[in-house]
Amino acid sequence: MTYVVTEACIKCKYQDCVEVCPVDCFYEGENTLVIHPDECIDCGVCEPECPAEAILPDTEPEAEQWLEMNREYAEKWPVITRKGEQPADADDWKDVPNKFQDHFSANPGKGDA
Repeated sequence: MTYVVTEACIKCKYQDCVEVCPVDCFYEGENTLVIHPDECIDCGVCEPECPAEAILPDTEPEAEQWLEMNREYAEKWPVITRKGEQPADADDWKDVPNKFQDHFSANPGKGDA
């Protein structure tokens, strides 16, 4: 089992989850994060830290569609090991539904490693 980041993270990117991850399995895109499913140890400490509730265990039915997206972009994007600055308008995007189609960016973030 692993955890996945869902579209709820898009344009929020709070990064509280990154601070508590013991294995540094988060990867940074331009406007979202993903979890590398092969590196996640299923400890679950990240899930309650996310203000956007964007992290789910892959056993949740709605998480299935995000598993491959997390895997794909974790292979392409740089690792992030420390919380950076969240977008200034993150709170405005927190409860916006269906963000993937209109707002997802495949561009990598800066990472910190």
